[in-house]
Amino acid sequence: MKEEKIEFYTGPAGGWGALNSVKNTLLAQNIPIKGARTLLAANQPDGFDCPGCAWPDRNHASTFEFCENGVKAVAAEATARRADPGLFARHTVSELAGQSDFWLEDQGRLTHPMAYDARDDRYRPISWDDAFALVARHLKALDDPDQAIFYTSGRTSNEAAFLYQLFVREFGTNNFPDCSNMCHEPSGSAMRPQIGVGKGTVELADFERADAIFIFGQNPGTNHPRMLGELRAAHRRGARIVSFNPLRERGLERFADPQDKLEMAMLGATPISTHYFQLRVGGDLAAVSGMMKHVIEQHGQRGDVLDLAFIEEHTAGYAQLAECLRAQDWRVLEEESGLSEAQMRTAADVYIGAESVIACWGMGITQHMHSVATIQMIVNLLLLRGNIGRPGAGACPVRGHSNVQGDRTMGIWEKPPAALLDRLRDVYGFEPPRKNGVDTVEAIGRMRDGQARVFFALGGNFAAATPDTCETWKALRRCDLTVHVATKLNRSHVVHGREALILPCLGRTEIDVQDGGPQGVTVEDSMSMVHVSMGINPPASEHLLSEPAIVARLAHATLGGQSRVKWLELIKDYALIRDEIEKVFPDFARFNERVAVAGGFRLRNTASERVWATPLGKAAFQPHDVPRDTPSHRARGRVRDAMVFTLLTTRSHDQYNTTIYGMDDRYRGVFGQRRVVFIHAQDIRALGMNDGDWVDIRTVWDDGQERRADGFRLVAYDIPRGNLAAYYPETNPLVPLSAVAANAGTPTSKSIPVVLERHRAVAA
Repeated sequence: MKEEKIEFYTGPAGGWGALNSVKNTLLAQNIPIKGARTLLAANQPDGFDCPGCAWPDRNHASTFEFCENGVKAVAAEATARRADPGLFARHTVSELAGQSDFWLEDQGRLTHPMAYDARDDRYRPISWDDAFALVARHLKALDDPDQAIFYTSGRTSNEAAFLYQLFVREFGTNNFPDCSNMCHEPSGSAMRPQIGVGKGTVELADFERADAIFIFGQNPGTNHPRMLGELRAAHRRGARIVSFNPLRERGLERFADPQDKLEMAMLGATPISTHYFQLRVGGDLAAVSGMMKHVIEQHGQRGDVLDLAFIEEHTAGYAQLAECLRAQDWRVLEEESGLSEAQMRTAADVYIGAESVIACWGMGITQHMHSVATIQMIVNLLLLRGNIGRPGAGACPVRGHSNVQGDRTMGIWEKPPAALLDRLRDVYGFEPPRKNGVDTVEAIGRMRDGQARVFFALGGNFAAATPDTCETWKALRRCDLTVHVATKLNRSHVVHGREALILPCLGRTEIDVQDGGPQGVTVEDSMSMVHVSMGINPPASEHLLSEPAIVARLAHATLGGQSRVKWLELIKDYALIRDEIEKVFPDFARFNERVAVAGGFRLRNTASERVWATPLGKAAFQPHDVPRDTPSHRARGRVRDAMVFTLLTTRSHDQYNTTIYGMDDRYRGVFGQRRVVFIHAQDIRALGMNDGDWVDIRTVWDDGQERRADGFRLVAYDIPRGNLAAYYPETNPLVPLSAVAANAGTPTSKSIPVVLERHRAVAA
């Protein structure tokens, strides 16, 4: 077992540390040669799209288009290890459930469809035909199609997602909870009514032209490492980079590009942030309000700060926003943001001094109670100086999984627009359900309460990704049937319904051969670029099916002759699926022709053209008061004898979403362990404890339910007082199911009120 230690990391993000990690990752998966060959095809015109994050490719301008964490994702898929029927024969499901998340996925690639046998608590092989028949039998036995839940992971291709939503809507429900519900749902909910689109408005080329880049609640060094290349180049040409983050994150401080031979040889690094503001957790709305207050004050004094021509022609509601900001009290803004008035004015001066500004944000913004309001205030800031719809400027929500944006484009949404449903009706001759379906949190409640009986997951790790672990697991176990399409074993496979299936699929790196020959799928990146992904490796097992094939065969087994869709014909050649997509979505006209061009094509973004698809036909300023009703505020009023902290859950550097690649968090200096909680040194002393002591974490909530996570090591860290950070999924049990973002439903995993107690084992 690897040594557990806390050791301050002195190196930059990237650099030799990243190269060493790449080497160790390929060796650990027993693929030094295969892995290296595979990586050369990552994000290349004739290769595959990385199964990790959704950061765009730079026109394939360099030989290497992958990052350290992309290597981990690719190696995990291309691994030599196999989770074959022998593994399941050796272990009961109860025994597997006792293993760590890291151990489960480290067993390697799934090779056969498996069905749960309750008689001896084991998964056993099942034929594909029998598996589809089992699912179809359960679905057709439901009293109401809404008793089925169809979850989607952001890794799912456009082709699979399109077939999935078509099948499920013809089956009769809009129950499409997906990973968007748990991450960037607030981004779409905020921007659609404000600027008419729910996506970012920038292209990758805009990063070459921006005078300033503002980064809110995002850690690109771990979550989107390829973004560091753009930030490095921007810094080197003199752009200002302003970061707002409670923790000091190495990727926002300095970066050594492994492809820069001189920088590597000299052990050098490039600074990233020119300004770094460590606000309190959830303080972004107040900070942005303070910045805009200063901008408006400066315009009153100078008369040349706002873009009045843009505001007059393209926006509505400026007067209400200005009135709201003038009424804000600097003392309240300081208290709620955790920044001084001077710091907020400094950040605003950088904004004023830049001709073109990009604002980026991640889940550090979206997973809060007031996330929608915060995003709308960020967009307000951009609108004040016309920073949407021109080169080098715009809104950039940095989304996570590689095709999470594409899945939504394809109709994976529990609240489908009427135009989509009308188009499905006109093209396919059935009446789609008009009632909204359930999102992720609502789906958990439905299953827990017995209102939903079948759960089908197209990818992902639902049991580990979701909040309120106890309630989620209770919900899954109450289902008649749970089905998971996956490449590797994970927690969701051992938290199952009365009957359960594991359906193994091809990975992004693997060759997909159908009747029409080798097939490519398409994905949409975080900036609306659509391109082809072609696998290069032989499949991990001859028994694997592609995701489009799994969906089509399930639809055929369930709907049979009732459907006009020729499901089995479509999967012979995925170009046929793209023809169907073109029939439903006008933006995909000439889909096959346009995607055949190297690099693909960009979907139209009306806001980037200053065409505002809003009720008023203009971009709408949306004023918001600084909230003082956050969960932590309320919790402090209920707890008198203990310090109430605000906990944010986060990833380690050896992790992507719920996938644990290793037990280290190199940039934060944590090695060989995960049950740690980052805390300010003065808060440790105020608790009467010492750095390294063990604590239990307990949620302070108002529903009378105890939520706790025990056995965490205190780690003194550079984080604002009163705030904590710890890894998920270990801390997901602390997130109440009812703790969701207003007007979005996203779990507020970045702002949980908790208290710390001495670890019960120690106290005893």
